[in-house]
Amino acid sequence: MPLVRVDIKKQQDPAYAKRIGQLIYAALRSAIDVPENDNFQILNEHDEQHFIFDPQYLGIQRTDNLVIIQITLSEGRTLEKKKLLYKTIVDGLHSQLAVRAQDVFINLVEVKKENWSFGNGIAQYAL
Repeated sequence: MPLVRVDIKKQQDPAYAKRIGQLIYAALRSAIDVPENDNFQILNEHDEQHFIFDPQYLGIQRTDNLVIIQITLSEGRTLEKKKLLYKTIVDGLHSQLAVRAQDVFINLVEVKKENWSFGNGIAQYAL
């Protein structure tokens, strides 16, 4: 169960954020085997004063087209699967929306399965 948060600078195209979300969901399904319909996303657009980033941190040249993606998911994926996920997201955003690889910032937050409740006050994944 990933929970995806996407933050971008406000865009002219109102469908742009949704298209980013669709590409991330496709990457999650193909790279780390997220099940069908397991799609929960929060897509945020910010004005310039509320979207702050360093344009050169770690020698990576970022532009105002930066896409910040935070994915909270259950722990246990291998390093290889995580790397595949990063690459799959970047490749999809680049090929479908012309987002530069340098403008994709991804943060994974891993949690224990007992830290999820999908509704009804029940920890559905707790063993």
